[in-house]
Amino acid sequence: MIVCIAEKPSVAREIAHVLGANTQKDGYLEGNGYQVTWTFGHLCELKEPHEYTPVWKSWSLGQLPMIPPRFGIKLKQDKGVEKQFHIIEKLMQSADEIINCGDAGQEGELIQRWVMQKAGAKCPVKRLWVNSLTEEAIREGFQTLKDQSAYQGLYEAGLMRAIGDWLLGMNATRLYTQKFAAGKRQVLSVGRVQTPTLALVVARQREIDNFVPRQSWVLSTLYRDTKFNAIERDEEAEAEDAANVAAAAEKGKKQKPKGIIYKPLEYATEAEGNAILDLIKEKPFTVLSVEKKKGTEAPPRLYDLTGLQVDCNKKLGLSAEQTLSIIQSLYEKKVTTYPRVDTTFLPDDVYAKCPQTMNGLYQTKFAGIAPYADLIRPLGGGKPLRKSKKVFDNSKVTDHHAIIPTGVIPQSLTELEQKVFDLVARAFIAAFYDDCKFETTTVMGEVKKDEKESILFRTTGKVIIEEGWKVVFKKKVETNEDEEEQDSLPIFEKGESGPHIPSLSEKWTTPPKPYTDATLLRAMETAGKFVEDEELRDALKENGIGRPSTRAAIIETLIRRHYIRRERSSLHPTQTGFELIDLIQEELLKSAELTGRWEKKLRQIERHEYEAKTFLDELKQMVSDIVLAVLKGNKTASTIQ
Repeated sequence: MIVCIAEKPSVAREIAHVLGANTQKDGYLEGNGYQVTWTFGHLCELKEPHEYTPVWKSWSLGQLPMIPPRFGIKLKQDKGVEKQFHIIEKLMQSADEIINCGDAGQEGELIQRWVMQKAGAKCPVKRLWVNSLTEEAIREGFQTLKDQSAYQGLYEAGLMRAIGDWLLGMNATRLYTQKFAAGKRQVLSVGRVQTPTLALVVARQREIDNFVPRQSWVLSTLYRDTKFNAIERDEEAEAEDAANVAAAAEKGKKQKPKGIIYKPLEYATEAEGNAILDLIKEKPFTVLSVEKKKGTEAPPRLYDLTGLQVDCNKKLGLSAEQTLSIIQSLYEKKVTTYPRVDTTFLPDDVYAKCPQTMNGLYQTKFAGIAPYADLIRPLGGGKPLRKSKKVFDNSKVTDHHAIIPTGVIPQSLTELEQKVFDLVARAFIAAFYDDCKFETTTVMGEVKKDEKESILFRTTGKVIIEEGWKVVFKKKVETNEDEEEQDSLPIFEKGESGPHIPSLSEKWTTPPKPYTDATLLRAMETAGKFVEDEELRDALKENGIGRPSTRAAIIETLIRRHYIRRERSSLHPTQTGFELIDLIQEELLKSAELTGRWEKKLRQIERHEYEAKTFLDELKQMVSDIVLAVLKGNKTASTIQ
C-alpha cells in the first residue's frame, strides 16, 4: 500500500480524488492501492527547554545559555493532533512507500519530515511537488515524483531555521525578561524576526514624534492658463549621482549619468519670496525649450504574496493575515496557484498553459456577469499570447512561480474572495497586453530678475497615446510624481514670450506617516537597504525580514503581545514596545543584519553549498556570545510593568 500524506484534509481530498482513493476511513481515504491521510499543519514541534532537563523549567540567568546537546521533537499537546498522528503512525509503519504531499516549500517539507520521523517510517519516500491543486497539476506531479533525498537540502535549511529561532528566542526572551523584568508579569519576548520588525515601527514613531515642521514658500506662475513651478539646480543630487556612476564603474558596470537635476525652488520666508515675486511680475515669461519624449509603461508585475497583501491592504482594507487566509482559501478551491511565494515571474513551461487559463477566465461569471470576457476577447483571434521577459523568466523562479489563476472557473466564492481573485485575474490578463504608450512634454521657461539672473520655471504634461494594459483596470492607476503633472498642455513654441501671473504659496513639511500593514510589509521586504555589508544586503534583497508566508503572522504576534497596536489602518508601538527596543543593546538583535546572515547561509544549505552542522555550531556560539554580552552590560530596567 502507498501512503500519501498531505498538509490539510481539503488538500488530501483533492489528491485522493485524482488517485481514485474514494473510500472514507477514520482519518484517511483509501482505494486503488493508496491511503491518503493528512496533518493539520504542524503536528510536531521542537521540545520545550524543561523537556531536555528539569533545571531549565525555572527561568534563571544562571542556566543561560540553554543549548541542548541534541534537539528533539514532540507532538503538540492536543487530543485531535494525537488521534490523527496515531492514525498516520499506523499507516506509515505498514506502508510499502510514502509520498510526501506537503506544501511545496521549506516549511511544508519540515512539517511532513517531522511527522515521518516521529512515526518511525522506514519505507522509501517520494515527494510530490505541485504549484496548484487542479486535477491536471496533481496528475502531472504524480508522473514526476522525485526521491525524498532530492529535497534534503530544503529540509536541512528548514530544520536549521527552526532550531536557530528556538535558540535565539528561548535564550534571548529569558535573558531580557530575567535581567530587566524579574518579578514582574511582563515577559519580554525577543525574536530574530519580530524584534527587528518592532524596531522599524518604533523608529518610525520616533521620527513622527520628533518631527519639527518647516515652513517654506513656493513660487509658481500662470502662463497661457498653464501652471509653471519655479525650479533650481540640485547640485547635491548631481554630486550623489556622479558618485553612484563612479561606484558602478569600479564594479565594471555601466550606469548612465542623469545629467542636470532640478529641484523645486523654495524660499525660507514670505518676505524673501515676495521680494522675488515683485521683481518678476512685470517682466515677460519666455519659453526656453519644449522637449517631447515618447515612452512606454509595462504592465504591473504579477503578484507575489507580499505584493498581493500590500494591494489588498491599500484597495480592500484587509490586514496581511486576512489576505493570506483568503488567498490560501482560493488556492484550496483550486482557482489560484500556490500563494506563499516571493517571485513575480513565471517559468517558460507555464506559457503553453496560459490560453487554457484565459479560457477559464473568459467563462468566469459573478452574479451572472462575465467581468473578463471583453478584456480577453482582444487577446484572441488566433494570434499567440504576448510573451514578455518581464513575465516569463526561468532564472527568476525557484520552487514556485507568481500567483496566477489556474483556469478553473470559480464557484461559490465569498464577496472578499471574489475581490482578491479579481486582483489576481486582472494582473494576469494585463500581463499579456501591450505596453501603455504615452508622450511626455516638458516645457522650460524663464523670467529675468535683472540683466544677469533669471528664475527658471518648468511644467510637464503627459498624454496617453495607446492605453495598452491600462484598459484592464477600472480605476486610474495611481502615480507618485514629485511635482504636479498636467494631463495635456497647450502647444508652446521655443522663444515665445508673454505676460504671466506669478504667485507665492505657503508649504509645510509633513511628518512620515505611521506604518500600515501594507507599508510595514514593504519595509520588512526591503529591510536590507539599511544593512551596510553588500553581500548581506544582496541576501536580504531576496528575503528581507522574515519570509512572505510568515510576515503577516509576525505583525499579528506583535499586536497580540502588546508591543504594537492597530488604530484603524495604522500601526503604532505601545509603551512596552518602546521600552523593549530601548533595553536591547545588542544591535544585531534589532537590525535586519542577523536575518541577512541567516538567509544567505540557509540558501547555501538548500543548495548543498554549506554544511548544516557548521551553521548550527555558529548559532550556538552566537547565542552564547549574546548572553555573555548582556549579562556583562550595565543596562538597568526602565518602567517595564
